[in-house]
Amino acid sequence: MSQYFFEREARTSHSEQWTIENNDYSLGRVDLHFTSGKTHATLSVHSSIDDNAIEELISEIDERLVLSADPEREDFIVTVWKGEEFGVFAEDSDAEND
Repeated sequence: MSQYFFEREARTSHSEQWTIENNDYSLGRVDLHFTSGKTHATLSVHSSIDDNAIEELISEIDERLVLSADPEREDFIVTVWKGEEFGVFAEDSDAEND
């Protein structure tokens, strides 16, 4: 059984945004952008995530999110960012509660 949980935050006709969590805390997020034949991803993870876990996470994203949305994709291109969450900012103060 997978150690990752994905919660979709937003979806358009060509993109999706997901929060990534495990049993204990939020690990990061991934933004997926679907084009003809290719899927591009920006994966942002916490700085404590090691390289092996990132590779495993990319495989999970491909299997569970990308291939279910675009089974005919030719390539999956991932840019990975590591760091710490600084905050969530929105003009509408109620946006944090949504």
